Amino acid sequence: MKEKLYDLGVWKKDHDDIIAALIEENYLNEERFAIAYARGKFRMKQWGRVKIKYELKQKQVSEYCIKKAIKQIDEDEYLKTLQKLAKEKYTALKGGQYLIRKKKTTDYLMQKGFEMELIRRVLEKE
Repeated sequence: MKEKLYDLGVWKKDHDDIIAALIEENYLNEERFAIAYARGKFRMKQWGRVKIKYELKQKQVSEYCIKKAIKQIDEDEYLKTLQKLAKEKYTALKGGQYLIRKKKTTDYLMQKGFEMELIRRVLEKE
């Protein structure tokens, strides 16, 4: 928010007053932002928990808010998304050896931010 105020040309001495007023009026709410961000990135971009946590840390969101946001992601929906992405990626890799396809699928899912343990379980079932 401070960066945006700098961009708008607001005087530095007024920043704290403006931010305090926004917090009091509940326009700025770190917890609400973290929850909305986590849900949105999971549903729209199909990111895993690892990537969401990393991105929230980059945005300097508190650890408490990050944990609360991650808990909002439904476990069943999370596993279904992981299985769907794994199946789509594995079938898209035509030809090639079984181990190469499995490795490329694993790399893709890790890049999306899913946990290695869950990836292994899903790929063993396929």
